Amino acid sequence: MDMHLRKVIARQLDRAMREHKTLNSQSNLAKKSGVGQTTIGRILRQEVDVRTDNLKALGDALGKPPHYFFYDADLPAKEAEWVGDFDPWDDETPVSDDEVELPLFKEVELAAGVGTQVVAENNGNKLRFAKRTLSNAGVDPSAAACARVAGRSMEPVLFDGTTVGVDTSKTAIKDGDMYAIDHDGMLRIKLLYRLPGNCLKIVSYNKDEWPDEHLSAEDACKVRVIGRVFWWSTLR
Repeated sequence: MDMHLRKVIARQLDRAMREHKTLNSQSNLAKKSGVGQTTIGRILRQEVDVRTDNLKALGDALGKPPHYFFYDADLPAKEAEWVGDFDPWDDETPVSDDEVELPLFKEVELAAGVGTQVVAENNGNKLRFAKRTLSNAGVDPSAAACARVAGRSMEPVLFDGTTVGVDTSKTAIKDGDMYAIDHDGMLRIKLLYRLPGNCLKIVSYNKDEWPDEHLSAEDACKVRVIGRVFWWSTLR
C-alpha cells in the first residue's frame, strides 16, 4: 500500500469518527469494532498498511462500506451530484452520434489473483460509453475494451465480477497505476511499480491473502502490459 493510499484511508477514518456520535474516540471505536486501539492509532498516523479484515470491521462499526475509505479526502466535500436518469438500451437500440461501443470480454478472467489463460469474447457483447467520457479520460475508443474481473485479490476496491475498462494504448508503467497484464500467459489486473535494475513489483489491494510480488529483471520480462485500467464499475 503506497503512502498516498495510507493518507486517504487515515483521513477518511478520522472523518468518519468525527462525524459519529459515540465512536469519535479511538477507545470507543476499538471496543465496538474489535480492532485494537493501538492499531487504530497507527492507521490514523499513517504508520501501517491496513488489513482487509480490520478495514471491514472499522467500516461495520462506523456504518461505512469498505470503498468509503478509498475516497480521496482532497476532493470537494460534496457527497453526490445528480447527473440524470438511466437511459435503457438493448442490442436493437441504434448507437447515437455521441456514443461508442466497446467490446466486453466477459470470459476474460483478468484475474485479481493467480490469473487464467482463458481469453474469449462472450457473444459479441458490448458496453456503451459517451464519446465525451472517453475523451475526458484521454482514451481513444479504438484502443479501449472492457473485461470482467475474477477473484478477490483487489478487494475492497475491485470485487469479483467488477467490469473494468482497459486502454491498450497506455502500456508504459506509471508507478502505482492499475494495469491489465499478461504474466507469462496469465491475464491479471494489478498495481505495478518499477524497481531499479529493470525489476518489477506487482501489488494487490488484498495484501492479507496476496502479498506483494517482487520480480527480477528476468522474470519481469515475462510480463506484458496489455493496458491501463481507466474505469471500473460494480453492481452489488
